[in-house]
Amino acid sequence: MMAQMIRNQKTQLGYWKRSKLWIMLSCLMKAITNNNRKNEEMRPVQVCWCPGLPKHRLNPASRIVILQHPAEAKRCLRTVPMLTLALESGKCLIFRGKKFPLPKHEGLAEILNDENTILLYPSPDAVALDTLDPVGINKQKAYNLVLLDGTWPQAKAIYHSSPALYFLRACKLIGVPTSEYVIRTQPTEGCLSTLETGASALSILEGDPELRKKMLGPLHYLCRQVYKFQLENGAVTHQSKEFLIKQKTYPKLIGKRLAKQLRILPDSTA
Repeated sequence: MMAQMIRNQKTQLGYWKRSKLWIMLSCLMKAITNNNRKNEEMRPVQVCWCPGLPKHRLNPASRIVILQHPAEAKRCLRTVPMLTLALESGKCLIFRGKKFPLPKHEGLAEILNDENTILLYPSPDAVALDTLDPVGINKQKAYNLVLLDGTWPQAKAIYHSSPALYFLRACKLIGVPTSEYVIRTQPTEGCLSTLETGASALSILEGDPELRKKMLGPLHYLCRQVYKFQLENGAVTHQSKEFLIKQKTYPKLIGKRLAKQLRILPDSTA
């Protein structure tokens, strides 16, 4: 009898740990443990964006496949976790490395060989994403949307180190809006976070504009919380490095790497 009670308690604990409330409380406890500050700079260390997640996980027909640079996984403010928690299990796959596919990337080779797999990357032969048939139109099947997650130099390095990506249909977003990731400075006006890129692209492929809004919920919540704290402590709205340089208000010397990056970036990058 006692053993059965213990098993039931363990099962209930398992369901509890997988719940959204558990994630929220975990974020809160981490914030309390870290005193919610970063040394003497008085900046938030952890901000829980879980309240911004959809009430029910989204289940689009297509799925997102993220090829993530190892350095990106170590960043504090990354948006890929927002994608994985907003979408149903199996709708956002993550493979880490600098070259793809490798033997450790189980199942990736099959995905890259699928005729419905597309790569969001502004290569010279990339076509506008909105020229593709949405799922269900002209018998179009669900897409595998491949995204490169990292800084622009990291994404470019992944692409050139992975010949398998050359054979994918390359697509690009046209008319990219200004990034809504207002607490982070983007290199150029056309750059978006991985979450924004995935949400915008997936909504186009699914033919569902509301999908983007639902997926960006966690980002909007995070930015409201952090932005409020920043403004209360004297911060100002973030502009891209490109914008500040053109306005001659960029506060730092422009290094060779940044200058080269601004020269090679296309007008609209994903």
